[in-house]
Amino acid sequence: MTKVTHEFDLFGKHYALESGELAKQATGACVVRQGDSEVLVTAVVSKERKDFDFFPLTVDFIEKMYAVGRIPGGYLKREARPSEKATLTARMIDRPLRPSFPDGFRNEVQVVAMPLVADQEDPVDTVCVMAASAALTVGGVPFEGPLACVRIGRDPETGEYIVNPTYEERDVSDLDLELAGTSTFISMLEASGDEVSEEDMLDAMAFGQEAIAAFCAEQQAFIDAWVEANGPIEPRSYELDEPNTEVHDRVFAHYGEMEAALKDADKQSRMAKVAALKELVKGEFAEEERDAWHRAINVELKGLEKHAMREMVVETGERVDGRTATEIRPLMVKPDYLPLVHGSGLFQRGQTQVLSVCTLGMLNEWQRLDTIEPVDGKRYIHHYNFPPFCTGETGRMGAPKRREIGHGNLAERALLPVIPNEDDFPYTIRVVSEVMESNGSSSMASTCGSTLALMDAGVPLKRPVSGIAMGLIQENGKTVVLSDIQGLEDFLGDMDFKVTGTERGITAMQMDNKATGLTPEILAQALRQAKEGRAYILDAMLGAIPEPRTQPKETAPQIISLTIPADKIRDVIGSGGKVIRGIQDDTGATIDIQEDGTVFIAGVGGAGEEAAERIRAIVKVPELGEEYVGRVVGIQPFGAFVELLPGKDGLLHISRVAKGRVERVEDVLNVGDEVKVKVIEVDEKGKVSLDRLDKPEAPASESKGHSGNRRREGSKPRTRKPGDHGNAQEQAPARKLRRHHEN
Repeated sequence: MTKVTHEFDLFGKHYALESGELAKQATGACVVRQGDSEVLVTAVVSKERKDFDFFPLTVDFIEKMYAVGRIPGGYLKREARPSEKATLTARMIDRPLRPSFPDGFRNEVQVVAMPLVADQEDPVDTVCVMAASAALTVGGVPFEGPLACVRIGRDPETGEYIVNPTYEERDVSDLDLELAGTSTFISMLEASGDEVSEEDMLDAMAFGQEAIAAFCAEQQAFIDAWVEANGPIEPRSYELDEPNTEVHDRVFAHYGEMEAALKDADKQSRMAKVAALKELVKGEFAEEERDAWHRAINVELKGLEKHAMREMVVETGERVDGRTATEIRPLMVKPDYLPLVHGSGLFQRGQTQVLSVCTLGMLNEWQRLDTIEPVDGKRYIHHYNFPPFCTGETGRMGAPKRREIGHGNLAERALLPVIPNEDDFPYTIRVVSEVMESNGSSSMASTCGSTLALMDAGVPLKRPVSGIAMGLIQENGKTVVLSDIQGLEDFLGDMDFKVTGTERGITAMQMDNKATGLTPEILAQALRQAKEGRAYILDAMLGAIPEPRTQPKETAPQIISLTIPADKIRDVIGSGGKVIRGIQDDTGATIDIQEDGTVFIAGVGGAGEEAAERIRAIVKVPELGEEYVGRVVGIQPFGAFVELLPGKDGLLHISRVAKGRVERVEDVLNVGDEVKVKVIEVDEKGKVSLDRLDKPEAPASESKGHSGNRRREGSKPRTRKPGDHGNAQEQAPARKLRRHHEN
């Protein structure tokens, strides 16, 4: 086996495809490079044919931290479960590959993408599809290739499209469109945009199709170079599930019964009728026939259901639930559905029902990401849960499956363009969408329900977002675009095309397409119908909650932001965190201090404002002319120290504690007394001098020599005798103390 490398430049970036050196025992392997980023993609096809009635394809994207020069965190210091980004990348590779294999392919296929180098400039996700296609082709696996995937960005200033933009270029782009397919049709699409118009999105998709064709041409050039160096690629032979004519005819003889069973708007009732009919048809086969043809019987029964549903749509214009092609299922919209939570919304469309719940938190609660991408984390988080009870089934509860991660990401991308920035709304935002019932389009119901929850929580969205799932049926040379598809139409149809957006434009899209005849005209029609459907749904949502709450609910934390001098941070934190812990314990608020002096305070009720006042008091510097009601915290012979603010004292000189001469400060003030004062001087060292407002009259002095000894109230006057000069032992310490004061 000779190593072959094909290098090329497209759309201003450098790429390379290479095979023949690494992972030579795999069915096929290919290394792809973009810039300095490098990914190894392998493909292995099992030798044994599996006894399944579906195609067993598995795709894994394995992030390696050495690719970015980091040691994994955690106790084990090795890569563990895949990150959300790794799961999404695996789905991106899987979705265009899966429909490219021939019908009836039952050998297990595993594709593994392993980044070897991630240069932190060029993303490694989209090029994996091209490498997987090349690996399968080199391995002689039968599939409809070559395939490629591109990401299309757009410069918001010039309007020029960017193919496979760098991370820096993506940061400023107002469009993030990922497309995969062959040189002639698109099979997979993911997009997010800053309210992009339908016309601009179609234009970007057309440009993306041209870019895919260019990469497919370069991939073919690589294959040609491989054949030249290593000889013709020998196609591998795999046994396919071939149609059984006898089984087909006997099953399809029940077409009329299947059509009648499908005509039921209730999902569970329809499924029960279809299941009963399938059991009836199976019962017509002898036991020996069922044993010999069990897989063929199941395949044909599924084909009968698919054919009956599609024929009904294209020939009669009626769907299984009686709707027309553009009709939306009945809606139910209920914001503020749950008490006490920060925000909630229940959205139902037909028999798909989603409860979305919004929670607000401090900015320091943002989600930190540990991936090979140069992304630290995110402050808007959307999670989607699809429990088995939502379809009337039993099943495992636990970690989210790939589908749940993908649907949650779609809803997150749909709403991210309208989420306010942290300067305007300094919260971390988490929305959880719980699917309560499902009959198709649950991700779009999650988008609508999440909009309700965010508005109910008082999040000032730029504009509300709604979403709809579109479908496509191409049968007997006829094409019908369906609005608001349900589960059966998704499963048995040719396209699942989800579109979300505001009244101004599209915020996210996702498409999986099995039809090779998807023309620009069909896409344009689908986007037009989607826009009409989104507007209809949005009107219903705004009828229930016209605008976001002006303030978060009382149960949500009220977040206050303020800025303190950086050199005062240590005063607020205190020795060992004593001061800040004391404020948090006393008020119940949570405090987060940034290095630049920005302080975020979160508290329910008045806790946040109370904590903010205490922090302001700590960093406050008294200014000339300000008046305070302070507390006497110390007394010295020369005056009293008055606490103006926490940790801020000023000196009230003995000459200013009262009107007239005062021999001792204690004659008019004691520790703990409150006194109204005014700042009369702040020296260059920050020492504060005070004057007492509303000074009392100085206490009357006793006879000379006894001015420092006030008689205790109620005591009996002492009678002096001639020559009696008082108790010298009592007077001496007082005189000595006065001399000490004078010094």
